[in-house]
This record gives sequence, C-alpha cells and structure tokens, in this order.
Amino acid sequence: MTQWKQIQQLEMRLLEHVDYLYDDNFPMDIRQSLAGWIESQDWDSAVNDESMASVLFTNLLSQLENVRMQEQNFLQRHNMKIIHQQLQRKYTSNTTAMARVISTCLREERRILSSVSTQEQGALEQSLQNSVAFKRQKSMDNRVGIIRGSVQLVDQAVKYIEDMQDDFDFCYKTLQSREASDRSSERMKQEVTRLQEMLNRLDFKRKEVLSKMDVVIKEVDDLVTSQLSPELQDWKRRQQIAGIGGPMLTGLEQLQSWFTVTAQSLFQVKTTFDKVSRQFFILTNNTKVMDIEDYSNGCLSVEFRHLQLKEKKYINGTKGNEGLLSVTEELHSLSFEACFTVQGLTVDLETCSLPLVVISNVSQLPGGWASVMWYNLLTDEPRNLAFFGNPPRASWTQLSEVLSWQFSTFAGQGLNKDQLSMLGEKLLGQLASCSDCQVSWSKFAKENIPGKPFSFWMWLDSILELIKKHLLPVWNENYIMGFVSKEMERVLLKDREPGTFLLRFSESHLGGITFTWVEHSENGEVKFNSVEPYTKNRLSALPFADIIRDYKVISDGVVPENPLKFLYPDIPKDEAFGRLYNSQPSKVHPYIPSTLIPISEMRSNSSSTPRSCQSPEPPMTPGEFDMLSEHLCIDIDTMSSPYSE
Repeated sequence: MTQWKQIQQLEMRLLEHVDYLYDDNFPMDIRQSLAGWIESQDWDSAVNDESMASVLFTNLLSQLENVRMQEQNFLQRHNMKIIHQQLQRKYTSNTTAMARVISTCLREERRILSSVSTQEQGALEQSLQNSVAFKRQKSMDNRVGIIRGSVQLVDQAVKYIEDMQDDFDFCYKTLQSREASDRSSERMKQEVTRLQEMLNRLDFKRKEVLSKMDVVIKEVDDLVTSQLSPELQDWKRRQQIAGIGGPMLTGLEQLQSWFTVTAQSLFQVKTTFDKVSRQFFILTNNTKVMDIEDYSNGCLSVEFRHLQLKEKKYINGTKGNEGLLSVTEELHSLSFEACFTVQGLTVDLETCSLPLVVISNVSQLPGGWASVMWYNLLTDEPRNLAFFGNPPRASWTQLSEVLSWQFSTFAGQGLNKDQLSMLGEKLLGQLASCSDCQVSWSKFAKENIPGKPFSFWMWLDSILELIKKHLLPVWNENYIMGFVSKEMERVLLKDREPGTFLLRFSESHLGGITFTWVEHSENGEVKFNSVEPYTKNRLSALPFADIIRDYKVISDGVVPENPLKFLYPDIPKDEAFGRLYNSQPSKVHPYIPSTLIPISEMRSNSSSTPRSCQSPEPPMTPGEFDMLSEHLCIDIDTMSSPYSE
C-alpha cells in the first residue's frame, strides 16, 4: 500500500493537517495522480543536488503530461494543464526548491503516519504541535522564493533596457552620419523627435527598474530582520542545548539554504544595478560584459545587436581579389577578444572564427556553404582569407566523404558506396573509378554540368533541400536509389517483373524526383515509363508516399490503374510504403470527401523508345471524367477535381 493510500485512510482530524501541506507550491492533484511515482524518487538527495533536482523536475513534468493525456474528464485535463504551466514558471530556474517542497511534504506525511501507527497519543499531540514550526518554515520558503523571483524579473527588465539602449545607439549613430545639409530637413526633424521619444522611454524604464530594486532590497531587509536573524539565534540556542546532551541538532542545511539564496539575490541586485546605472549616450555595442547563460555548465555568453561588418582594406584602398572572386568566395573572419583579471593578474585572450561567407540573399546560401566546405576540407590555416584566389584541388576520396556527411547531417542518413559511385561518374565520368582523381573547385561548384544550366553542387544541394522538406521518411528507409542515370535504370529494370519501379533524382531538374517502371508487351517487348519529375511545389500539395499509392495511368480510354507494383528489386509497393501513407480520413464528415490523385495519360506510341508520362494532364473529356468517377468515387456523386493538382 502506498504512503498516499495510508494517508487517505486517516481520520478527518489528521487529514486536516495533511491538507495544510499542499498549496500552489505543490498541488494535491499532483500528489494524488502521481502518488506511486513520487514516493519512489529520492527527493531528499535532490535537495542538495541541483542536477538531480533538474532531472526529477523534468521527469515530473513528463509524468504529469502523460496523466493529463490519459485523463477523460475535460475539466480535470484543463486543471492539470494549468498546474503544469504553474510548475514550469515557478521551478524551472530553481528545481531544488521544488525538491525541498516535495521532500518536506513526504516527510510530514511519514511523521503523521508514524505517530498514528505507534498509538502514542501524547507523542502524536506533541508532533502536531510541530506544525507551528512547519508553518513557519513554509512561510520562510515562500518569502525567499518570492524574493528570488523578483530579482529574476528585475534582471529580465534590465536585459530589455539593454536592447532598447542598443536600438537607440544604432539610430543615434545613423543620424550622426547624415550629411550636414540634410539635418534641417523635415524628415530629419521627425527622426530627432523619434530619438527623443526612445530616450524618454529608456529613462522611464530605468527609473522603473530602480524602483523595483528598492522594493526588493526592503523585502530582503525585512526578511533578515524579522525571520532569518531570529531563526539563526534559535539554532544557536539549540546548538548550546545539544552540546550538553540535549536533542540532536537538525535544520542547519535549511537555514543555510535560506541565507545562501538571500545573499545570491543581493549580489544579483548589485550586478543589475551596475548595469542600469551606467551613463546614457555611451555607444558600447562593440563591448559587453558576459553573463552566465546556463548555471549548470557555467557557460558565458553575450548578445550583440546592430553590429556592422567593417571590411579591412588593403594598402591601395581596395579589397583583395576585387573583381576576381564572387561574393560567396570572399572569406571573412570574426575576431574575439577578452580580458580577464584573476587575483591581480590581467590576461588578454584573442581568437578568431573559422572563415565565413557574408551573403545578402538566401539564394547565395548554397554557394556560400560550398565555399565553407571546400576551405575546411583542404586547409587548416585559420586566416587564409585569400584561399579562393588559387583554390587547391580535392581528391574524389576526400570529397565523397564530405558529400556523404552532408546527407547524414541534414537528411539523417549518409550515402552508400553505390550512390557515391554514381555521383562520381556524374561529376568525373570514367575517371571516377580512380580514388585519387582530382576535382577542381570550378568543376565542383562553378562550371555548369554539360548540357545543363546549373553546376554539380547546385544540383546536389537542391536534392538535399528536397529530401529535408519532403522526402525524409522515404529517404531514411533506403527506398530512393537516387543518383542512377537513365541508362543504368533501364539495365536494372529490364529483367524485372512488370510494374517494378525505382526512385531516382532528376538529372534535368533542380530538386526533382521521378520514378520509372517497366512493362512487358504481349510480343515480349520491354518498355520503360518515367513520370515527369516531382518538385517541391508539387510535393507540398501531396506527400510522395501518397503519390506512389494513388498514382494512376489512363491509356487509350482503358480503365485507370496504378502501374506501380514492386519497388526495385522485388518489394511489394504497399509493404514498402504502407507505414508512410497518410491515414484515411474519417467517414463521419459534414462534407463530401475529396481526394487529390496524381494521374498521367499515356497515348499510343508505336516507337519502342522509353515513354515519359506527364502529370498533371490537361482537363479530360467528359467521357473520360465519367469513367474515372465511376471507378474512383463509387460512394460519392461528385469529385473535387477531375485531374491532379
């Protein structure tokens, strides 16, 4: 029997004392719903172990969410959601406080049960008298928690003021840089007025924060005077009594915790005051004091806003390689400097970032990333910013490994040996069989593929983007062969069962995927059919797995059918993609359901060359539409569209 069930069996007089234990700091609803789990955790140890307390707090929220999702009563679900949010706000930044509250409640429950089980009424009465001390302890916990929360709110307000100050600094700098002739214009007057309004808001917020600090300091002073100091004196007295054989001394950890949290709050107020009391008009957006971002790992961080990139000029006043390099080949480096003073010793530290590319449009992102990859692959020099003035070549062995990393990092699964071999043939032709074959920077990222209006990297990057946004489940199941050429796919499919298909990326479209299936005519002739590539625009309307499931072909008025039967080499289509299909819509619906179905029309063609099925087709004739409706929409009288998207 759990401790909580034993508590529920107590008489009403004792239950009233149990009721007092639970309030907004630890609602009884949680104690009731998670009784067994709560009692199985070591909350006493978590009080003094912040990392353990954080883990228990996270698990508590997870357990509470599971109970809420299983709750059938709507009102109870709502109440649990509110409790979940309250716990997050109250204890996210102070998980040990939560552990202390729960530990105290469980300890008091055990004390009450112990008193009842021994049937020592005198001891029970004495124990109940201790509830006065317990009440005093809870009051202290609440006051210390309120002070800590108030200090954190003040700190957040100061960060908001810093952001406002940065905005003002940036606007002020911009205004100062204007030509003298513009300063009397009407627009300039409006900007000056706006700056004055920003300054007024800054001053108001600054005074508001100072007022809040004053309130916090007064609360701390009252807490120390009225409660902490008396508690300390009481503990010292009990220490005296314990020294001459009295009851064992307890309660020091709790008292120390109160003093520690109060002192930390005061130090935080001091740091915050130093920030907010700095003089205005000092433009300091190139220097800031670092703060502890995460108290668990001690990471220091700082946020800069409105930074301006100033490019270093050469002696002749121009940029290096100006006119020779594209924007995505111009490398830059960020320099970081810090000054530490430790026990009177001043230490100046400096480091720089890896070279980076500055772009002004998202369309430059693929080219910029290609430059970053090429640089980091082929050199370990930290500041070789003229690298692309004469970029070295990469071996195919090096480059193929990096390309596989791109797919494993951004798409969840790297490229296998066959896929890399296919890519090598596309980039290098027959030379790809030599692992030491050298690839130039231009061939990789600048020169167009023969007969195509795009480079090898642009083509590959568009495929990565397509996988990330629309094909991830199919890709991670290894169902996309990917980089096979048209010639190779025919070699692979010609001896397979009719309806066998494979998935490959288009060689003629950026970010396109297609499927090709094999058919055998009555005279034994082998035919191959490839659908027009699906790009991101079409895949945004219909998931790719559903396209494969619902794909239909109309051929010379014959009843439309799905020609896709087996995924290469011989996996039944539904066995391969069944888990990836979207669930069917519920039949209980106020509207007639409609379905978007990809359809291709295949006309008679005496040629034995591979045929391309285009989808979608132009509108069908009335007769074709009636026939399609009869076979695809048996349960309804109308259909949303007679053809795909």
